[in-house]
Amino acid sequence: MKQIIHKIISLSLAFVVLVSTMSFTVNMHYCGDNLVDTAIFVEAETCGMEMDTTAADCSVKKKNCCTKKQVIVEGQDELKISFDTLSLNQQYIISSFVYTFAQPVEILDESPLVFNNTSPPKVVRQLFKIDESYLI
Repeated sequence: MKQIIHKIISLSLAFVVLVSTMSFTVNMHYCGDNLVDTAIFVEAETCGMEMDTTAADCSVKKKNCCTKKQVIVEGQDELKISFDTLSLNQQYIISSFVYTFAQPVEILDESPLVFNNTSPPKVVRQLFKIDESYLI
């Protein structure tokens, strides 16, 4: 059970580091005021109503109703990768943590009780009669 919990915690921490250092873009395509498509990592698909601006014979220019928005989420880029860049106090803490928790924990087996085969003590007097009070 303890190993399963350690694996779950280590995987979740690895996932947190991966997500915090990853950067990505979100592309959105609007046609007028309506959101047509949203895409992550790739270009958003268009609605097909874009104006062709390469035509030379077009003398009347119309305003394009389509707009594209791009949201860029930057990841963290300040991780310490090398153990040498840590300060001396941080190295002491990490090494003591590893030394403490990397050692295997010894689980003691249940040893047999030494007084299983001994006889009970002899009764000299009956103590319950001395301490009891009787209602008459």
